[in-house]
Amino acid sequence: MNKKFAAAVSGGAVLMLVLSGCGGDDGDEKANAWAKKVCDKWQPELKKIETANADIKRVATESSKPDEVQTTDSAAFGSMSGAYQSMGDALQGAGVPPVKDGQTTQEAAVKGFAATSKGYADLKTKMEGLDPKDQTKFAEGLKEVAGGLEAATQGGKDALNTLKTGGLDKAMNGQKGCQVTTPSPAK
Repeated sequence: MNKKFAAAVSGGAVLMLVLSGCGGDDGDEKANAWAKKVCDKWQPELKKIETANADIKRVATESSKPDEVQTTDSAAFGSMSGAYQSMGDALQGAGVPPVKDGQTTQEAAVKGFAATSKGYADLKTKMEGLDPKDQTKFAEGLKEVAGGLEAATQGGKDALNTLKTGGLDKAMNGQKGCQVTTPSPAK
């Protein structure tokens, strides 16, 4: 049960890998300058997401006690919620991206990150509401939390797709701040 939960969480929490790449071209200087503003602010947030994901995987794959799983996962969901909110704020703060329909692209992406932030905040609340003393109910509750991960991460996935289709992926991929290391898959 815990390994399935770890796999579900790691699949959702690392959705930022959609934008990461080997680097962009030196095309549009304005887009690159905008992307640098965003990615410089995203880097610490991406690290928080990676750390939170690693913590969740660690307690899910070890023989951790339910109260440790609850405390760790709750803290991780809170950290991810804050990180996605900050990422949306960074997009907003960078100004309208210099691409066709830039304002629409920006607004949609900010909205997507806000939705993922709220989704993780909701998962944190659900996690905190589980009773670690009743192993059966706790396991059932974990299944419910794991089941909510796809919905929680959908806004962030939509935001990344919006940025990609808006033509910003190349500029963002070229920024070190938007590049993350790919963790090895959970087994």
